[in-house]
Amino acid sequence: MSPAIGGTLNRVDGRAKVRGDARYSAEVAVTGLVHAVLVNATVASGRITAIDTAEAERADGVLAVFTHRNLSRVASVPPLLPSLAGLAAPGQTFFPMQDEVIHYSGQPIAIVVADTVERADHAGTLIRVEYAATPSITLLDQARDQAYVPERIFGGLLPGQASRGDVAKALAEAQVCVDATYRFAPNHHNPIEPSASTAVWEDVDRLTIYDSTQGPNATQFTVAALLGLPPISIRVVSHAVGGSFGSKAMIWHHPALAALAARQVGRPVQLALTREQMFTSCGHREEQEQRITIGAGADGRITALRHHKLSLTSRFDDWAEPSLQSPAVAYTSPHYEGIYHLVRGNTITPTFMRAPGEATGMFALECAMDELAEQIGIDPLELRLRNYSDADPESGNPWSSSGLKECYQRASELFGWRDRDSRPRREDQWLIGSGMASALYPVTQPVNPQRARARLYNDGTAVVEAGVSEFGTGVFTAMTQVAADALGLPVERVRFVGGSSDLPNVTAAVGSAGTSAVGSAVHLATTQLRDELIRRAVADAHSPLHGADPGTVVVQDGRMALRDRPDVGETYADMMARTLTPDAEVLGTWTPPPQDAGYGLHTFGAQMAEVAVDADLGVVRVRRMVGVFAPGRVLNRKTAHSQLMGGMLWGLGQALLEATRMDPRSGRWANASLGDYLVAVNADAPDVVVDTVEVHDEVVNPLGMKGVGEIGVVGAAAAIANAVHDATGRRQYELPITLEKLL
Repeated sequence: MSPAIGGTLNRVDGRAKVRGDARYSAEVAVTGLVHAVLVNATVASGRITAIDTAEAERADGVLAVFTHRNLSRVASVPPLLPSLAGLAAPGQTFFPMQDEVIHYSGQPIAIVVADTVERADHAGTLIRVEYAATPSITLLDQARDQAYVPERIFGGLLPGQASRGDVAKALAEAQVCVDATYRFAPNHHNPIEPSASTAVWEDVDRLTIYDSTQGPNATQFTVAALLGLPPISIRVVSHAVGGSFGSKAMIWHHPALAALAARQVGRPVQLALTREQMFTSCGHREEQEQRITIGAGADGRITALRHHKLSLTSRFDDWAEPSLQSPAVAYTSPHYEGIYHLVRGNTITPTFMRAPGEATGMFALECAMDELAEQIGIDPLELRLRNYSDADPESGNPWSSSGLKECYQRASELFGWRDRDSRPRREDQWLIGSGMASALYPVTQPVNPQRARARLYNDGTAVVEAGVSEFGTGVFTAMTQVAADALGLPVERVRFVGGSSDLPNVTAAVGSAGTSAVGSAVHLATTQLRDELIRRAVADAHSPLHGADPGTVVVQDGRMALRDRPDVGETYADMMARTLTPDAEVLGTWTPPPQDAGYGLHTFGAQMAEVAVDADLGVVRVRRMVGVFAPGRVLNRKTAHSQLMGGMLWGLGQALLEATRMDPRSGRWANASLGDYLVAVNADAPDVVVDTVEVHDEVVNPLGMKGVGEIGVVGAAAAIANAVHDATGRRQYELPITLEKLL
């Protein structure tokens, strides 16, 4: 029996999704279900002076209309804490419809509940609202002079500033210096499935929520705190999630609003956000500006790095995606300074967006590195090799594993980097260029124990359970492989079950840590179950293995046998039938190592791209991309390849397409639809080559895996921007790179 881990098992949920049998949160059949629709504020700042719901309440099919005047008050709003912590994780510390104050355009101000979603939507248009509007801040340029340095960011997990050495002195003494400022448009997630919650009260203190979430337990704990209920009173089910990219990592207001409305109308309530509401209800990547200064010697060796970020946050939270963390350790630099500057604005609190921080911070660093290579006159790849570090420059600790040099080498081979023509070249009207960038993403670890349950039945089949949701990454498939290998069973005899807060608690699948968190718990649960069954066999006087050393017994195809004498043994099923054992069960617990365990924890990779730029029109076409990554142990090559390719194409969108435009006159997003917010489609996709370099890592977790969900994004946009410069001779300091910037 070949090992399942490292193979290319087809997705276990693939057939159900292709056939349409999978049920998402807005498709759950519930008896007596009614529908809620949100009505949103149309001003960005001020207060409601009058709200008339009479006509809406009289409309056909309407059961209730809720505003700040009659909606139940929440018990408390938990502190802002990233969902990786495994506790309550509200997207922001403001909860709407508790008073008349308006903090941002799109803020919910009313809920209409009706027997159909169409009737609820129509009734919402009948509500009349009057505002006393006040001046708003929705762009960085409106309030640069009000910027401040926060004490901490990212839910309090990271400091607002950090330094080592003497940056000012080192920059003054540098022989070569690059000083560049990069601007980034706001981005929105836009998964295929908009967020949705269906709330069903089974009793006054028993609530079930079918929620589109990356963390069923995060929803459970957050709603429990908001409603003032113990977590045991709330069950959250999330069997299938139609994409997230971070929009469903934190818990926003709609699950609790659905629960409040359902309790007050006495019926199950479904609240599904519209596409436009996804732009104002689930956070976004904030508008930001980054200034980076690199000092180096004449040979290109970096002596100093200064990296400052300015970004827009909400009125109530000090949120900034951690754009400075990975650039601070990407290369050897004895002198460093990183500072976050925030401007409070009239916006929902920004949030995680795929590769939060690394996608923007590494863009700035890698574009500046390309500029440094040009100034010195060396190959961009050679510059990175000269500044490679075997240790974390911040702590001095060795990397738990790296593989970066191997990624450079493999990417160079696949792309033909060494053999490319480095001179400007042209094909008809197309200017051709190539670029590269390094990719870094931190290995994030949960802070609390992760659990999974494994049960083997007396027919030799097994079920493994954990409370993780499947939002398109293939985690259910990978967990089936992990369990099968540990138990010594074929994958078709193993079933993985997830998607409910009633199952053993694992953290939300965020920060590329979902597979490692649940995988470690599954691995420990299944290996402990296997070892328990082996111990029973060697202790059983009727077993062929009686008296054997348990360490000499291996399991293949459900059969326990001596490693050196495979003819001596018996199957799980035979032993359990003989001993009248219906099943055996183990709860496995994995306690993650601390982040300061004496090692630098990062995943590494290398990205390369070739572009063609229309010399007359400025249109950019990415012709090919190569990405090579070192994510530790790869569980499923097919799903990992899909994740990495998806990340690279996401980076293409970041580079050339994605931008949400703010109209400062109204304080509203001007392109809040998939018709106007551009994302990469099949016609934009170039030839994409993905490869991995497996590195052995005994530090991060029992299986040595680092995660592939986000590293594919990092560096892709920078490689494309550097290729655009190579083709045109013009540096790009603003994302996305649109044709008007090249004309």
